[in-house]
Amino acid sequence: MSDKPDWGSRLRDAVPDPWASRIGEDIKDEIHSIGSRLAERVGTEQIVPHPDHVFRALQIAPEDIRVVIVGQDPYPNASHAMGLSFSVPAGTSPLPGSAKNIRTELASDLGLSLPDHFDLRSWVDRGVLLLNRHLTSAVGSPGAHQSLGWDTVTNRIIDVLAEVQSNWVGIVWGKQAAQLIPRFGGAAVVESAHPSPLSAHRGFFGSRPFSTTNELLRARGQEPVDWSLPAEPVAS
Repeated sequence: MSDKPDWGSRLRDAVPDPWASRIGEDIKDEIHSIGSRLAERVGTEQIVPHPDHVFRALQIAPEDIRVVIVGQDPYPNASHAMGLSFSVPAGTSPLPGSAKNIRTELASDLGLSLPDHFDLRSWVDRGVLLLNRHLTSAVGSPGAHQSLGWDTVTNRIIDVLAEVQSNWVGIVWGKQAAQLIPRFGGAAVVESAHPSPLSAHRGFFGSRPFSTTNELLRARGQEPVDWSLPAEPVAS
């Protein structure tokens, strides 16, 4: 990872295969445009996550995805944002409010005993796409990049997934994530309020998204997801 983040020309070519071959040149051009606008903001904003991690969620090929969890924006904290929705690096303390609330619901829903961390890379290895609606933000300014065009990019990502296969479940928390539901095609949907401290008590707690997702997968003849977290996070 470079010491000086490059928000210019590199971003267009940072989309992992096989997504890069499927999203289309128009979306690659949009990503290049977003990168140019981000480069103009470097002097006034600390942008998160690092450009090497903007497309980190897409390390899973679309045909291997079993569950999609849609977030809103990266955490507006340089030590929290890691390119995977709701996930934070091991050692993060205290946890962001949303992560803490998801842990509470996860433990309650499945009766799991969880380690202290909320590094979700093990979920990625099990086929869970942790996709934020907007792929960058600014430190100290939640939602700072909601008008940059990321909606167009994440719309296409979901369109590609829906075209490739429908044997997945979309976990949708909050209004911004719900905007993607019409693009889910034949995928099943588990929807509730957002886990933010501002809204978790309005329907997130007690919604049992993890067990419900596994029931839907089983009904489709799919294996359930192992939602446990390892005592030691997976290697980078």
